[in-house]
Amino acid sequence: MKKFIYSSLLALSIVACSKESKDYVTFSGKITNKNSDSVVISNPQFKFNRVIKVDENGVFKDTMNVKDGFYRLFDGKEYATLYLKNGADINMTLDTNEFDETITFTGEGSKESAFIAKSSVEQEALFGDKELMDLPELDFRAKVSDFVDGFNKRVDEAALDSTFAANQKQSITGLEKYLTKVYNDKQYLAKNLAKGMESPKFVNYENHKGGTTSLDDLKGKYVYIDMWATWCQPCKNEIPFLKQVEEKFQNKNIEFVSISVDQKKDYEAWRKMVEEKELVGVQLFADNNWNSKFVQDYKVTGIPRFVLIDPQGNIVDSDAPRPSNPKLIELFESLNI
Repeated sequence: MKKFIYSSLLALSIVACSKESKDYVTFSGKITNKNSDSVVISNPQFKFNRVIKVDENGVFKDTMNVKDGFYRLFDGKEYATLYLKNGADINMTLDTNEFDETITFTGEGSKESAFIAKSSVEQEALFGDKELMDLPELDFRAKVSDFVDGFNKRVDEAALDSTFAANQKQSITGLEKYLTKVYNDKQYLAKNLAKGMESPKFVNYENHKGGTTSLDDLKGKYVYIDMWATWCQPCKNEIPFLKQVEEKFQNKNIEFVSISVDQKKDYEAWRKMVEEKELVGVQLFADNNWNSKFVQDYKVTGIPRFVLIDPQGNIVDSDAPRPSNPKLIELFESLNI
């Protein structure tokens, strides 16, 4: 009997050692309503990219030798984040009709990816709370603090990989700081850049057509300002829509002004892009990119950013709709522009 027990324990120890020495991840799953015939697992930092075939039933399986860390999964339409370590055996299921709500991870080494999936849904709900940024300050701070405390409690209770857990706690601290900054900036806009208040001014910005232009030069007309940069893809995505709006309101009582916040080293790139993309309206180059007083006065922390000013130089909307947003046309028409 002792020999049997000893042999059994020895066999278990051999199995355990073999599991510990496994230098690959097994990743499998089933996708309902698949978007593609493959999924892609990638991490540009590690220069890792693996395409895994998905069969006609949505089933897939592969093994990968990886470095510990975060990876991106792309199903042909949407993305999810994974945390992979060699030795894991993870199974994923999801229905693409409700991607975030249905994605699940089970199996050895899956706790971290499952934690990310749940956190993504919770954070999406937080960001989707339209009332959050309009709450009184004490209520805002209480709600965000409750969210952070709940997140950290989940980290502590989930028995996660220590490196992953530390990363998540650092991440939620960053999220709290970001939300607080967004809230403070919005409150600043509401108090200091409210509708009807005199707009901050830009003075003697270089005009692509020659000379310089100041905001005061445009008095007597509405001014729709686009703050952008040549390196900003979301900014460039708005260009076709901006052209449509400019054409619709051509010869109306409005000036369309685009202010580049590119660095001086990108000055020639700005001049070239204005010409190549045949940008119209008033094309200006800010005097000190992000540090320009006008940009700072409007608390611009992200671009593109749009502002609408009335013919008297007063603010109509310090964070106006984008050209791609139908609400912009509605706003213009409500003002009889």
